[in-house]
Amino acid sequence: MSRFDYDLFVIGAGSGGVRAARMAAGTGAKVAIAEEYRYGGTCVIRGCVPKKLLVYASHFAEDFEDGAGYGWSLPGEPTFDWKTLIENKDREIARLEGVYRKLLTGADVEMHDGRAILLDKNTVSVEGKSFTAETILVATGGHPFIPNKPGTEMAISSNQAFHLDALPERIVIAGGGFIAVEFAGIFNGLGSDVTLIYRGEKILRGFDESLRDALSEELVVKGIDLRVETELTSMMRADDGRLSIHLTDGDVITADQMMYATGRHPNTMGIGLEEAGVALAEGGAIKVDEFSRSSQANIYAVGDVTNRINLTPVAIGEAMAFVDTVYRGKPRGLSHENVPSAVFSQPPIGTVGLSENDARKKFGKLDIYQSRFRPMKHTLSGRQEQTMMKLVVDQASQRVVGAHMMGVDAPEIIQGIAIAIKAGATKQVFDETVGIHPSAAEEFVTLREPISRD
Repeated sequence: MSRFDYDLFVIGAGSGGVRAARMAAGTGAKVAIAEEYRYGGTCVIRGCVPKKLLVYASHFAEDFEDGAGYGWSLPGEPTFDWKTLIENKDREIARLEGVYRKLLTGADVEMHDGRAILLDKNTVSVEGKSFTAETILVATGGHPFIPNKPGTEMAISSNQAFHLDALPERIVIAGGGFIAVEFAGIFNGLGSDVTLIYRGEKILRGFDESLRDALSEELVVKGIDLRVETELTSMMRADDGRLSIHLTDGDVITADQMMYATGRHPNTMGIGLEEAGVALAEGGAIKVDEFSRSSQANIYAVGDVTNRINLTPVAIGEAMAFVDTVYRGKPRGLSHENVPSAVFSQPPIGTVGLSENDARKKFGKLDIYQSRFRPMKHTLSGRQEQTMMKLVVDQASQRVVGAHMMGVDAPEIIQGIAIAIKAGATKQVFDETVGIHPSAAEEFVTLREPISRD
């Protein structure tokens, strides 16, 4: 007879927490999970899923235009209704939350709705009720960060952007990461006048330089006012209710909304981690080892709260490794090398492996293959949107160590390329692979001459 109420108590019902709870329960462990907001976490409720739905919606304006080149015409001018989109999005998110709850119920995981706080290394309090557990998993994710500047209390984050009463006529977005870039494309595509400001020299810090340059050009072509090395100095509300936004470049923009997408912080404050003996890194993330174990031996953490790679599939992978380690007798960590990712910008980006700069630091001499072209779809539509593809090859071993793409279907294409790179494929393997014609993807296996070799 266990001296604990549960074998495992999971704090946070996002993608990582739910997966860990379900899989652990499947091994026979008695499992509970607590969530203070909605089941599904950032990705399902206020992140990847609703964002992708809004990205789909924002593409239709261009799709209607492109159809003319293929002989299609509409009986009248298309109209867009923001309220309908948000209502339909909310309905789908509610359905998905129900699916998560049903999965947990089906796995015999006990659910506790409310904020969980650690009282010690084995005790969790939820809404005044205390429970004990042999093992605790923290999967509380993160939250948007808005800097403290004059007037920023009037700004919104991506959380509020999903629930605006109306589509802003004009919006200023601060940030240069994937969330900022994605929402710039969403609002621009739906008809808003968008200004994207970023304090750095280029957007998408950490991505390959060719991708950063190519996407910057495309954003401008699509009508987004992109201003780098620019920040907000102050913001105030005008008499008409609109915002007066003062920038470091001296300009003042009047807009309906100001959105910050300048990073996220781990949700670690006020949940008793210090009392339980869990060490935090600078910035508030939980320090963990390769097995996702914290400084307290029976407390683990996965997902964004650890600030390793903040992607939903990574959180799920870490959760599966945790279950293997603790409940299946197969200790392992999740490899964080060659993790593919996507930016659902317009056009989208897919990337896996090392950027050219990082590869040069690691390997020295490289062969770089790159191609940029207008995709076949736009030969009749007349749109000038470009596709860019790049392979980074270690010259000594001829192993492909990075693949980067900007263009339609880039995330779908890079997912397949990621398997090859994870398997250690060489450039010769790419060369010997027969392409699918006509497709953009075939370009990855027909790049023959490097643009640089040094």
